[in-house]
Amino acid sequence: MEKRYHHGDLRAALIEVGLRLLAERDVEGVSLREMAREVGVSATSVYRHFPDKAALMRALAREGLDRLAVAQQEAVSGKEGAASFAATGRAYVRFALANPAIFRLIFTSSAQLQATGEIEALRMLRANAAAASSGDAGPEQAENGALRAWSLVHGLAMLMLDGQLPADDRLIDKLIQG
Repeated sequence: MEKRYHHGDLRAALIEVGLRLLAERDVEGVSLREMAREVGVSATSVYRHFPDKAALMRALAREGLDRLAVAQQEAVSGKEGAASFAATGRAYVRFALANPAIFRLIFTSSAQLQATGEIEALRMLRANAAAASSGDAGPEQAENGALRAWSLVHGLAMLMLDGQLPADDRLIDKLIQG
């Protein structure tokens, strides 16, 4: 018998199941049918909330970005300036290592998410770059600093995820100093 959910409850249940499945396997290994089965509804019920798998994957990416932003916010607690900025970078890499499929999904969906203004992690990066830069840095210099830092942490995360560098906390701390 199919479970009954309120609209938002089923959507939230599907997202939670999707995130759990992404913790166990890559995006290609996640199916709408399996997710429906896990939450106790028919596969057609999923389509009332997500028109296709791509829409569900975008929702999972948005949730992943929200969780990345929370991890970064928690990392900066009690820190200021360069120390805060470095803490967000270290949290970024550690989030990627702890959530590889979600992290990869975020950045295969990021152009669509950025177009809709949903990248809190990127806003946070820019704000921290501006706060960490010297007082005489202009907006262009702060933006360049943010992009340089993002390139470092994203590149480091990808190199570690792809096995090109060891996933080592000491290396993360050494390369991302504040």
